[in-house]
Amino acid sequence: MVVCGDDGLAHRLAAELRGVYREQVTLVVPPSGRRVPQPVVGRARAASAALLDMVSAAVNRSGNGGNGGSGDATPGTGEPNGAVRELEAAEPTDDVLAEAGVERAAALALVYDDDETNIRAALTARRLNPRLRLVLRLYNRRLGQHIEELLDQSAALATGDARDSGLDGAGTSTTVLSDADTAAPALAATALVGTSKVVETDGLLLRAVERQPPRPGEVADPGLCTLALLSATSNDPAGADGSEGSGDQGPQLLPDAAAVEAATGRGTVALEHVSYSGPPLPTARAGVPPFGELFSRRLRWSLAGLGACVVALAVALMVVTDDHPLHAIYVTLLDLFSINEPAHNDDTGRQILQLLSGFVGLLLLPVLLAAVLEALGTFRSASTVRKPPRGLGGHVVLLGLGKIGTRVLTRLREMDIPVVCVEADPEARGMATARRLRVPVVLGDVTQEGVLEAAKIHRAHSLLALTSVDTTNLEAVLYARSVRSGLRVVLRLYDDDFATAVYRTLRAAHPDALTRSRSVTHLSAPAFAGAMMGRQILGAIPVERRVLLFAAVEVAGHPQLEGKTVGEAFRAGAWRVLALEVSGERGTGERGLVWELPETYVLRGEDRVVLAATRRGLAELLGRRARRRTDP
Repeated sequence: MVVCGDDGLAHRLAAELRGVYREQVTLVVPPSGRRVPQPVVGRARAASAALLDMVSAAVNRSGNGGNGGSGDATPGTGEPNGAVRELEAAEPTDDVLAEAGVERAAALALVYDDDETNIRAALTARRLNPRLRLVLRLYNRRLGQHIEELLDQSAALATGDARDSGLDGAGTSTTVLSDADTAAPALAATALVGTSKVVETDGLLLRAVERQPPRPGEVADPGLCTLALLSATSNDPAGADGSEGSGDQGPQLLPDAAAVEAATGRGTVALEHVSYSGPPLPTARAGVPPFGELFSRRLRWSLAGLGACVVALAVALMVVTDDHPLHAIYVTLLDLFSINEPAHNDDTGRQILQLLSGFVGLLLLPVLLAAVLEALGTFRSASTVRKPPRGLGGHVVLLGLGKIGTRVLTRLREMDIPVVCVEADPEARGMATARRLRVPVVLGDVTQEGVLEAAKIHRAHSLLALTSVDTTNLEAVLYARSVRSGLRVVLRLYDDDFATAVYRTLRAAHPDALTRSRSVTHLSAPAFAGAMMGRQILGAIPVERRVLLFAAVEVAGHPQLEGKTVGEAFRAGAWRVLALEVSGERGTGERGLVWELPETYVLRGEDRVVLAATRRGLAELLGRRARRRTDP
């Protein structure tokens, strides 16, 4: 396996392939002076600096961040440097890729932060080795689809057989992924208590929800199936806080029925929904705001009052002159706009009504002018950001509209969750998305006083700190907790060891509040690693500090699945068959997934199933077969 990249994802991916799948890995990174620096240092204020010192001390006491490792380690992974062959190169040129062994490699991952660099290297690698499995990191979804089709077509033409373009026939030879898309569902779901964790791909939506421990005598509802048992205690005795080093007290992934029944006082993660049919995004016409936003409340009351006056004058005229209602309204409007004949020859009542109508007409003129000006101002500002409305509450405050923040914002709005964004850069990547989705945005530096207050942080449901600077996220969370100690917070932190230490410290300081720290590389690396093994990884769901993977697998060639029933194929703590993919060939008319499979269903070689698996379980089920094919 060859991994080329310039940030933490490359190191994490290399460690995942080596530590979980036991693959031989060559890592190509820029020289140390040109690598993208980890954003753990920035404009930290006094509060963040103090907490950083505390975190560093905690990490030192716990032994290298609770990972139990020692010696030199790859940044953000805890894996020994000696486990991965490392090459330094400024760019992935032909010579560099050849030196890395691309011509003999089974798979190549290009995870540079720049899309153009990944595309250029992918074209070169496809020319050097048409049978090479390619995994690209691209943010642009539409471009990624075209590049994937182009590279697959190139591989098919070079090999002379479209079916043989992928290694082992295990799937397409090119996979385009985005770390933002992979991590966004987990980040969005983590901010919401009672809302499912989500994995989505090609129209498939899996939802997993955390449930509180059942009361004595009650049995927890497993939903479609129980995916995990949460930690037995909030104070992890192993000091690893729900990670793989927690021991028996930590989370148990994919437990069997006996383990679920024996688990008392432990929460569960259950698969509850498999499709999404919630309300769509607002479909307001572009450039036409609703009436409530077109005019202010004061102007609407003024217009309503003048309308009531016109109706009252028309009724009075009808009573005084015994006129027809429609004619009375017409004469009143003529008097209102001063275009009627003077009533000097009429009786006194008619003259008084005409004077009152003229006075109301004078009041109507400035109100109409104000309405025109407000409407013009509203249409002018329709393309600008919206401000948080008064009385807003129960929303999610999202900090940062960069690559990750934009994807999380889209995910939250797809679940119809109210959001207020905070962004310092008016030209940020996600500003256009916020305008399109009509999401309120507060422009300003989140570390400045008053910015979070403008986002209504004191009435918010949760805070998602997703800026690219760790200390900015940390400072924002600390300040938000000082405003509201019970606020649910989710931090995006670059390094997973640092995220673990921050999580433990914040949880100890605020035991009654929900705190989650997430590393984007930790959430996205398993999907990239699975794609390099030639399997369709649908996504990953975090369970405390562990990860549960969902993958689509062909049954053929896997003795653990082929010829066995669904019940026999289930291995507790490793993998579990969730659904069976069917197509029109079986008489269903269209492609789809069958859930709630009977335990007695026998898996056949032509079947394609959706699995839930741990990282090591997926490596055992899929990785060793692929490695035997590539070993001499």
